[in-house]
Amino acid sequence: MRLGGAHAAVRRIWTVELRPRAGGPTLVCPSCTAHTSPLTASSARSAALAHLACHARADALPAYLRSCQCRVQGCLWHPRRRGCGGPVLLALTRDRSGRTWRLADTCAACAAATSHTAVVPDTLVNSPRPLPSACAPPQPLVGLRVESDQRLRVREMLTYLGAALPRFTSPAARLLGLQCALRTNSRGHVRLPTGLLRGMRLGGHRELWQELAHAGWLEPPAVRSVPVQVRLLDAAVLDQAPGRRARCRAAHWALRPAPLALPAAPPALRLTALVLAAHMSVDAEHSADMDVLARLCGHNPQQTGELLDRLVTTRTLGAWHHNRENDEVLWQLPQPRARARPAVRPRRHQAPRC
Repeated sequence: MRLGGAHAAVRRIWTVELRPRAGGPTLVCPSCTAHTSPLTASSARSAALAHLACHARADALPAYLRSCQCRVQGCLWHPRRRGCGGPVLLALTRDRSGRTWRLADTCAACAAATSHTAVVPDTLVNSPRPLPSACAPPQPLVGLRVESDQRLRVREMLTYLGAALPRFTSPAARLLGLQCALRTNSRGHVRLPTGLLRGMRLGGHRELWQELAHAGWLEPPAVRSVPVQVRLLDAAVLDQAPGRRARCRAAHWALRPAPLALPAAPPALRLTALVLAAHMSVDAEHSADMDVLARLCGHNPQQTGELLDRLVTTRTLGAWHHNRENDEVLWQLPQPRARARPAVRPRRHQAPRC
């Protein structure tokens, strides 16, 4: 993160407002004086996010010129005074009414401390860059890189859902939304086989589709549609990178996120394990901010702590700790148990019989 230097700080803050009008809300952008025709309630949020993403693409800057805009404002966007830290990211913030949306360069520490904020994945803003053939990774590292890419893709999509869905959307609906967002095509159409929903233990739960439809995120499927076919209404998921095949692999990994796979557990516990698995690193001890974990899991911090306790009870986690000074959660995997070898009885040597 760049905190100072020879370059002057470049302002990278964009704001749009959804103003109520007769016939539907209109989008107003002070940066480009954009005024849209009346929007439907289901498309207003998508139009706001898509417009902000266009500004981010048009005003792209190299990393060394980007700085934390929250720090420039005196860190007035969040209540805690924890200091800037971490890389500069694009953070999306909405006000409590849901009418004003802000996209700004923010360091990881300030983004985690700001309420109603989620980090915007780079895959939703930038175009993919092909890897030159001269920089191809060694063959033994391909498998590790693929798994790391899948984990990153799931983490980015969970972050997106944390901003796109209401705060207390149920864990089961979030798991369903994650599969839809990763498996959608360029037109927003998703086909989910019946076996997939049955394996997720979410088959026949029409109330979950209604929950996502009530949030204005998708159109619910037909009553007896086999396979289930839905259409996503949020334009932010229509221009993803990489391609659909790589995203489908990430969706498959999310069903059994090693090493924290819990296929038979309740949705709340499965989602918590998935969020932890998506935030794991190569270190023995892993960490993430409690506010981030709670937002992605759809719970408050107290409920998230109770779910972490249950993961320890089931030996999915070895231990976890909440550092209340910096709001950081640390967790460890359980130590593998040594297999007990069966006792070998000593042979008795007997004298040969004559």
